[in-house]
Amino acid sequence: MPIDLTARDSDCHAGGHRLRVRCLGQWTPDEPVLVFLHEGLGSITQWRDFPQALCAATGLPALVYDRYGYGLSDPLNEPRPDDFLIREAHILAELLDQFGIGQPVIVGHSDGGTIALMVAALYPDRIKAVVTEAAHVVFEPITRQGLSAVYERFQTDLQLQEGLARHHGANTSEMVTQWAQTWLRPSLAHWTMLDMLPAITCPLLALQGADDDHGSPQQLRDIGERVSGQVHCVMIDACGHVPHFQARERVISEIGAFLSTVL
Repeated sequence: MPIDLTARDSDCHAGGHRLRVRCLGQWTPDEPVLVFLHEGLGSITQWRDFPQALCAATGLPALVYDRYGYGLSDPLNEPRPDDFLIREAHILAELLDQFGIGQPVIVGHSDGGTIALMVAALYPDRIKAVVTEAAHVVFEPITRQGLSAVYERFQTDLQLQEGLARHHGANTSEMVTQWAQTWLRPSLAHWTMLDMLPAITCPLLALQGADDDHGSPQQLRDIGERVSGQVHCVMIDACGHVPHFQARERVISEIGAFLSTVL
Protein backbone atom coordinates (compact mmCIF):
# COMPACT_ATOMS: atom_id res chain seq x y z
CA MET A 1 0.00 0.00 0.00
CA PRO A 2 1.51 3.40 -0.97
CA ILE A 3 2.53 5.57 1.97
CA ASP A 4 0.94 8.96 2.57
CA LEU A 5 3.56 11.48 1.36
CA THR A 6 1.69 14.60 2.41
CA ALA A 7 4.35 17.03 3.65
CA ARG A 8 4.15 17.91 7.35
CA ASP A 9 6.31 20.94 8.16
CA SER A 10 7.31 21.96 11.67
CA ASP A 11 10.09 23.63 13.65
CA CYS A 12 12.43 21.98 16.12
CA HIS A 13 15.56 22.97 18.02
CA ALA A 14 18.94 21.30 17.60
CA GLY A 15 22.48 22.57 17.93
CA GLY A 16 21.16 25.64 19.71
CA HIS A 17 19.10 26.82 16.73
CA ARG A 18 15.58 26.59 15.36
CA LEU A 19 15.41 24.34 12.30
CA ARG A 20 12.60 23.83 9.77
CA VAL A 21 11.80 20.15 9.22
CA ARG A 22 9.55 18.33 6.74
CA CYS A 23 8.26 14.82 7.38
CA LEU A 24 6.97 12.57 4.61
CA GLY A 25 5.10 9.53 5.86
CA GLN A 26 5.10 7.93 9.30
CA TRP A 27 7.61 5.63 10.98
CA THR A 28 8.54 3.75 14.13
CA PRO A 29 12.09 3.64 15.59
CA ASP A 30 12.80 0.21 14.08
CA GLU A 31 11.87 1.19 10.50
CA PRO A 32 14.28 2.63 7.88
CA VAL A 33 13.78 6.34 7.17
CA LEU A 34 15.37 8.41 4.41
CA VAL A 35 17.05 11.54 5.82
CA PHE A 36 17.94 14.22 3.26
CA LEU A 37 20.91 16.60 3.61
CA HIS A 38 20.95 19.48 1.12
CA GLU A 39 23.92 21.12 -0.61
CA GLY A 40 25.81 24.28 0.39
CA LEU A 41 23.23 26.65 -1.14
CA GLY A 42 20.25 24.35 -0.68
CA SER A 43 17.10 23.93 1.36
CA ILE A 44 14.06 21.68 1.74
CA THR A 45 12.27 23.30 -1.16
CA GLN A 46 15.28 23.16 -3.49
CA TRP A 47 15.03 19.37 -3.50
CA ARG A 48 11.72 20.01 -5.35
CA ASP A 49 9.78 16.73 -5.51
CA PHE A 50 12.81 14.43 -5.47
CA PRO A 51 12.29 13.29 -1.85
CA GLN A 52 8.68 12.34 -2.61
CA ALA A 53 9.76 10.51 -5.77
CA LEU A 54 12.42 8.53 -3.91
CA CYS A 55 9.99 7.74 -1.10
CA ALA A 56 7.45 6.46 -3.64
CA ALA A 57 10.09 4.35 -5.42
CA THR A 58 11.49 2.78 -2.25
CA GLY A 59 8.39 2.68 -0.06
CA LEU A 60 10.25 4.51 2.71
CA PRO A 61 9.23 7.61 4.68
CA ALA A 62 11.55 10.60 4.93
CA LEU A 63 12.75 13.54 6.97
CA VAL A 64 14.06 16.61 5.12
CA TYR A 65 15.36 19.72 6.88
CA ASP A 66 16.90 23.14 6.39
CA ARG A 67 20.30 23.30 8.06
CA TYR A 68 21.12 26.29 10.28
CA GLY A 69 21.44 29.41 8.11
CA TYR A 70 19.30 28.06 5.26
CA GLY A 71 15.70 28.19 4.09
CA LEU A 72 13.26 28.75 6.95
CA SER A 73 15.68 27.77 9.71
CA ASP A 74 17.35 30.39 11.89
CA PRO A 75 19.53 32.78 9.85
CA LEU A 76 23.25 32.85 10.52
CA ASN A 77 24.32 35.28 13.20
CA GLU A 78 28.03 34.50 13.28
CA PRO A 79 30.76 33.21 10.91
CA ARG A 80 30.84 29.47 10.43
CA PRO A 81 33.75 27.75 12.25
CA ASP A 82 36.25 25.67 10.28
CA ASP A 83 34.73 22.47 11.66
CA PHE A 84 31.16 23.42 10.69
CA LEU A 85 30.58 20.17 8.78
CA ILE A 86 31.41 18.04 11.81
CA ARG A 87 29.10 20.20 13.91
CA GLU A 88 26.34 19.58 11.37
CA ALA A 89 26.91 15.83 11.74
CA HIS A 90 26.34 16.11 15.49
CA ILE A 91 23.20 18.20 14.90
CA LEU A 92 21.86 15.46 12.63
CA ALA A 93 22.40 12.95 15.43
CA GLU A 94 20.24 15.19 17.66
CA LEU A 95 17.49 15.25 15.05
CA LEU A 96 17.52 11.46 14.74
CA ASP A 97 16.85 11.25 18.48
CA GLN A 98 14.14 13.91 18.44
CA PHE A 99 12.24 12.31 15.59
CA GLY A 100 12.63 8.71 16.75
CA ILE A 101 14.66 7.57 13.75
CA GLY A 102 16.54 4.43 14.72
CA GLN A 103 17.34 3.15 11.21
CA PRO A 104 18.41 6.24 9.22
CA VAL A 105 19.32 6.02 5.55
CA ILE A 106 21.17 9.28 4.94
CA VAL A 107 20.89 10.83 1.46
CA GLY A 108 23.26 13.78 1.05
CA HIS A 109 24.15 16.03 -1.87
CA SER A 110 27.46 17.97 -2.16
CA ASP A 111 28.17 19.49 1.31
CA GLY A 112 25.26 17.36 2.49
CA GLY A 113 27.00 14.28 1.12
CA THR A 114 30.13 15.17 3.04
CA ILE A 115 28.10 15.59 6.23
CA ALA A 116 26.47 12.20 5.55
CA LEU A 117 29.90 10.58 5.38
CA MET A 118 30.94 12.33 8.59
CA VAL A 119 27.89 11.23 10.56
CA ALA A 120 28.48 7.65 9.37
CA ALA A 121 32.08 7.88 10.57
CA LEU A 122 31.22 9.52 13.91
CA TYR A 123 28.18 7.33 14.68
CA PRO A 124 28.94 3.99 12.99
CA ASP A 125 26.47 2.03 15.11
CA ARG A 126 23.54 4.36 14.41
CA ILE A 127 23.45 4.67 10.61
CA LYS A 128 21.73 2.01 8.53
CA ALA A 129 23.11 3.13 5.13
CA VAL A 130 24.37 6.21 3.29
CA VAL A 131 23.83 7.54 -0.22
CA THR A 132 25.98 10.44 -1.40
CA GLU A 133 25.78 12.58 -4.52
CA ALA A 134 28.83 14.68 -5.43
CA ALA A 135 30.28 14.44 -1.93
CA HIS A 136 33.72 15.95 -1.48
CA VAL A 137 36.32 14.43 0.84
CA VAL A 138 39.21 16.68 -0.26
CA PHE A 139 39.16 20.38 -1.15
CA GLU A 140 40.53 20.29 -4.70
CA PRO A 141 41.44 23.17 -7.04
CA ILE A 142 38.36 22.31 -9.14
CA THR A 143 36.22 22.63 -5.99
CA ARG A 144 37.64 26.08 -5.26
CA GLN A 145 37.15 27.15 -8.87
CA GLY A 146 33.58 25.89 -8.95
CA LEU A 147 32.40 27.65 -5.83
CA SER A 148 34.33 30.84 -6.71
CA ALA A 149 32.53 30.91 -10.05
CA VAL A 150 29.13 30.57 -8.34
CA TYR A 151 29.98 33.32 -5.85
CA GLU A 152 31.15 35.69 -8.58
CA ARG A 153 28.06 34.98 -10.66
CA PHE A 154 25.82 35.70 -7.67
CA GLN A 155 27.16 39.27 -7.47
CA THR A 156 25.67 40.27 -10.83
CA ASP A 157 23.15 37.60 -11.88
CA LEU A 158 19.72 38.89 -10.87
CA GLN A 159 18.05 35.66 -11.94
CA LEU A 160 20.28 33.65 -9.59
CA GLN A 161 19.73 36.15 -6.77
CA GLU A 162 15.96 36.07 -7.19
CA GLY A 163 15.90 32.29 -7.55
CA LEU A 164 17.77 31.72 -4.28
CA ALA A 165 15.72 34.42 -2.52
CA ARG A 166 12.56 32.42 -3.19
CA HIS A 167 13.96 29.76 -0.85
CA HIS A 168 16.10 31.75 1.61
CA GLY A 169 14.34 35.11 1.77
CA ALA A 170 16.12 38.06 3.39
CA ASN A 171 18.94 35.74 4.47
CA THR A 172 20.01 34.96 0.89
CA SER A 173 22.97 37.30 0.50
CA GLU A 174 24.42 36.43 3.91
CA MET A 175 23.91 32.72 3.26
CA VAL A 176 25.79 32.81 -0.05
CA THR A 177 28.57 35.01 1.34
CA GLN A 178 29.10 32.79 4.38
CA TRP A 179 29.15 29.65 2.23
CA ALA A 180 31.77 31.03 -0.15
CA GLN A 181 33.93 32.90 2.34
CA THR A 182 34.04 29.94 4.72
CA TRP A 183 35.36 27.57 2.06
CA LEU A 184 37.73 30.17 0.62
CA ARG A 185 39.42 31.09 3.90
CA PRO A 186 43.12 30.11 4.07
CA SER A 187 42.62 27.79 7.03
CA LEU A 188 40.52 25.47 4.84
CA ALA A 189 42.79 25.55 1.78
CA HIS A 190 43.98 22.01 2.51
CA TRP A 191 40.78 20.66 4.06
CA THR A 192 40.29 16.90 3.93
CA MET A 193 38.27 14.23 5.68
CA LEU A 194 40.23 11.28 4.28
CA ASP A 195 41.27 10.22 7.77
CA MET A 196 37.61 9.75 8.74
CA LEU A 197 36.65 7.45 5.86
CA PRO A 198 37.99 4.17 7.35
CA ALA A 199 35.56 4.58 10.27
CA ILE A 200 32.60 4.19 7.89
CA THR A 201 31.31 0.64 8.16
CA CYS A 202 27.68 0.93 7.01
CA PRO A 203 26.69 0.18 3.40
CA LEU A 204 27.45 3.14 1.15
CA LEU A 205 26.37 4.16 -2.36
CA ALA A 206 28.47 7.03 -3.76
CA LEU A 207 27.26 8.78 -6.92
CA GLN A 208 29.02 11.47 -8.96
CA GLY A 209 28.50 13.09 -12.33
CA ALA A 210 31.32 12.63 -14.82
CA ASP A 211 31.03 16.34 -15.68
CA ASP A 212 30.94 17.60 -12.09
CA ASP A 213 32.57 21.04 -12.02
CA HIS A 214 33.02 20.97 -8.22
CA GLY A 215 34.99 17.73 -7.87
CA SER A 216 37.20 15.41 -9.90
CA PRO A 217 36.77 11.62 -10.20
CA GLN A 218 39.42 11.32 -7.48
CA GLN A 219 36.72 12.15 -4.93
CA LEU A 220 34.85 8.98 -5.86
CA ARG A 221 38.04 6.92 -5.96
CA ASP A 222 39.05 8.08 -2.48
CA ILE A 223 35.65 7.15 -1.08
CA GLY A 224 35.72 3.74 -2.72
CA GLU A 225 39.25 2.93 -1.63
CA ARG A 226 39.14 4.16 1.96
CA VAL A 227 35.80 3.28 3.57
CA SER A 228 35.78 0.04 5.54
CA GLY A 229 32.26 -1.16 4.83
CA GLN A 230 30.39 -2.27 1.73
CA VAL A 231 30.69 0.46 -0.89
CA HIS A 232 29.39 0.87 -4.42
CA CYS A 233 30.66 3.84 -6.46
CA VAL A 234 28.87 5.00 -9.61
CA MET A 235 30.14 7.60 -12.08
CA ILE A 236 27.23 8.90 -14.17
CA ASP A 237 28.04 9.96 -17.72
CA ALA A 238 26.71 13.24 -19.17
CA CYS A 239 25.91 14.51 -15.67
CA GLY A 240 27.20 17.46 -13.66
CA HIS A 241 27.07 18.42 -10.00
CA VAL A 242 23.36 17.69 -9.38
CA PRO A 243 22.65 14.06 -10.34
CA HIS A 244 19.17 13.97 -8.79
CA PHE A 245 18.05 16.56 -11.36
CA GLN A 246 20.41 15.90 -14.27
CA ALA A 247 20.07 12.10 -14.17
CA ARG A 248 16.96 11.71 -12.02
CA GLU A 249 15.72 8.31 -13.21
CA ARG A 250 19.22 6.82 -13.10
CA VAL A 251 19.72 8.09 -9.55
CA ILE A 252 16.38 6.76 -8.33
CA SER A 253 17.11 3.41 -9.99
CA GLU A 254 20.61 3.17 -8.46
CA ILE A 255 19.35 4.07 -4.98
CA GLY A 256 16.46 1.64 -5.22
CA ALA A 257 18.69 -1.22 -6.31
CA PHE A 258 21.23 -0.42 -3.57
CA LEU A 259 18.65 -0.25 -0.80
CA SER A 260 17.02 -3.50 -1.93
CA THR A 261 20.28 -5.27 -1.08
CA VAL A 262 21.02 -3.62 2.29
CA LEU A 263 17.63 -3.16 4.00
